[in-house]
Amino acid sequence: MSVGNHSGLIRFYIEGFSGSPEFRHTLFAIFFFSFFVTLMGNVIIIVIVCADHRLHSPMYFFLGHLSLLDILVTSTIIPPMLVGLLMSELFLYLSLGTIEFVLLGTMAVDRYVAVCNPLRYNIIMNSQVCLWVVILAWVFGFLFQIWPIYATFQLSFCRSTLVNHFFCERGLLLKLSCDDTVFLEFILFLMATVVLLGSLLPTVISYTYIISTILKIPSASGRRKAFSTCASHFTVVVIGYGTCLFLYVKPKQTQAAEYNKIVSLMISVVTPFLTPFIFTLRNNQVKEALRNMLHACVHIFMGIHV
Repeated sequence: MSVGNHSGLIRFYIEGFSGSPEFRHTLFAIFFFSFFVTLMGNVIIIVIVCADHRLHSPMYFFLGHLSLLDILVTSTIIPPMLVGLLMSELFLYLSLGTIEFVLLGTMAVDRYVAVCNPLRYNIIMNSQVCLWVVILAWVFGFLFQIWPIYATFQLSFCRSTLVNHFFCERGLLLKLSCDDTVFLEFILFLMATVVLLGSLLPTVISYTYIISTILKIPSASGRRKAFSTCASHFTVVVIGYGTCLFLYVKPKQTQAAEYNKIVSLMISVVTPFLTPFIFTLRNNQVKEALRNMLHACVHIFMGIHV
C-alpha cells in the first residue's frame, strides 16, 4: 500500500472510543469482563462436548466448533483493543466470521434433519459428513477473504491514517483511501451477500420445514420439546445475521461510521458473550453434562485434599 506518492508500510492509528479517562477505564473493565466470561463460557462448552459421550452428536460437534470460533473472533478484537495493538487482526476477524456463518447454516440443516427426518438422522449426519463440513468451512473461510484483504491494502491512503473505530474496519479503510473504490466496494458487497445470504438461505428453508413439522405434532408438550432443540440456534441466528446484514450487505461500505462501530461491538463482543448462555440455559443435555462435570471436579478436588 502507499501514502500519497510514497510506497511502503503504513501504520494506521485507531481512534477507539472518545471520552474522559474515567469513561475509558469503565469501558476497559466492561470489555475485559466480557472477554473473560466469553472465554470461560466457550471453553466450558468445548470441554463438556468433548468429555461427555452423550453430547457426541452432530449438533454438539458443530457447537464445539462454533464456541472455538467465538473464542478466536473475540481474541482477535478485544485484546488488541485493550492494549492498543492494532492492524493485523482484520484478516482473521473476517475469515473467522465467514466460517461462523457457514457453520450456522450447517447447524440449521442439522436441526432440520433431526426434527423432520429423525429416523435417518444418524445416517445422514454421520461423523464423516460432519468432519468434512467443518474442514470445508474452515478452508473456505480463510481462502475467501484473501483477495479482499489484499485488494484493500493495495490502495493508496493520502487523507489520514486515523481510523475512527476500535479495530481496522474495512469500510473505514476504504473511506480513507484516495483511490476510486467504487468497483472494490461493489465486489465486497457481492462477496458479503454470497456469504451471508448463501448461508441464510438454507437456514430459512430449514426452519420453514422445521416449523411446519412442529405444528403438525398433536401434543403441546411434543411441540415444545421439538422446538426447544432449535431455540438456541435460532436465537443466535437472529442476532448474528441481523447485525451482519446491517453492517456488510450494503453497496456503499464507507457509510455510517459511527453506528458501524456500535454494530461491530455487537458482533465481536456482545454476541460471543451471550452465545454460551443461550446454548446452555435452554439446553437440558448441556446443563446435565455441566452438572456432571462440576460434580467430577468437586470429587477430584475433595480427593486431593483428603
